[in-house]
Amino acid sequence: MDLNWLRDFECLARTLNFTRASDERNITQSAFSRRIKALESWVGLPLVNRATYPVQLTEAGKQFLPVAQAAISQLSESRQSLRDADRGDSRFIRFSVLHTIAVNFLATRIEELQKQIPDLRTRVLSDSLSTCCDLLVEGAVDILLCYYHHTVSPMIDETAFERKDLLKDRLIPVAATQPVRALGWDLSRQDGPPIPYLAYDRSSFLGMVVENTVDRKPQNTETIYVDSLVETIKRRLMTGSGFAWMPETSISAELDQGLLVPIGDDAWCATLTISAFSNPASLDQIAHQLWQRL
Repeated sequence: MDLNWLRDFECLARTLNFTRASDERNITQSAFSRRIKALESWVGLPLVNRATYPVQLTEAGKQFLPVAQAAISQLSESRQSLRDADRGDSRFIRFSVLHTIAVNFLATRIEELQKQIPDLRTRVLSDSLSTCCDLLVEGAVDILLCYYHHTVSPMIDETAFERKDLLKDRLIPVAATQPVRALGWDLSRQDGPPIPYLAYDRSSFLGMVVENTVDRKPQNTETIYVDSLVETIKRRLMTGSGFAWMPETSISAELDQGLLVPIGDDAWCATLTISAFSNPASLDQIAHQLWQRL
């Protein structure tokens, strides 16, 4: 059981539309459908009648909906109670953040901020975009950090939360230097053997950005590996297994050392923004200082 399945089901029961519900949950419709099917497999019965328009809940779905809503509510309340009890004298400022931003940006930034704010205590929760957004909206974290892109933007009510753009990042098609030189890998070439492609899962944020921008151009490539995590794909990348679109912040050292090289010009790149979301009015003094200096 995944709590996200219950949230997905509650959203679908409210909208009765797979497209609208997947948009609200910040995932692709195919990934959303897989999660609803996974929940149905766990229950052991169909919860949604897909033969009608709009879709309708089955009798089992109607019976299960209040159970799902109660579980979401009780778990959220329990988490909030634990969070409040944890505050004590050493208040932890909580972040929800995409994994690659936590590794390649936030860790260094927090270290810098702790020199400026000695009493700063932080706790970082790394997860998917939809879960990170849920944690902010439910009040389980103080600040959300995520990528922001005009084609795939997080569904955050900017009348309730303030957005602060922190850093421009780029998705660059890169590969290990040795196979690029030996095999002549270049995305502008349409001849020769296809270039092995290490791809992001289409349900992930970066997967959706790539799919909606640079991945639509004609290219002589063959997908050989799919994953949701930048760091996992990077490991395959460093062994020379193929090429991948990587956030520049995650490979800056490897580019400087010449271990990785781009295999396409700027037309094959996409620009991202690392953005932070919070409600400054709800922050205590130390958290407000952090927000101002972030």
